Amino acid sequence: MKKPFPVIDPVATGANIVRLREDRGLTVRDLQTYFGFEEPRAIYKWQTGQSLPTVDNLYALGALLDVTMDEILVQTRPKLNILVNEQQAKAACCSPRFWGRLTQLLGVRRKSKII
Repeated sequence: MKKPFPVIDPVATGANIVRLREDRGLTVRDLQTYFGFEEPRAIYKWQTGQSLPTVDNLYALGALLDVTMDEILVQTRPKLNILVNEQQAKAACCSPRFWGRLTQLLGVRRKSKII
């Protein structure tokens, strides 16, 4: 099986940066001072997913927040690329085996007959 290529989700990573920063009681201004930025623009861009920190800044951010770089970055969920023709889809969706397995997975119980 081919391993999917990892891709960073910038928006989710930005939200994670906000959460980690707030959990530690830090402000955007605190990060600005730590990094020596004249303006907080770069930090706001990280937090909104407009850009990602450089590797150096990511490493420093991890040190400040006491987490690893992997704990800051959020990977996108892999999408399943399954190609099925229309006939196969209809056959699979209409088969009793499909519905039996689906109800089993969902924990749905059959109604008993009322006499």
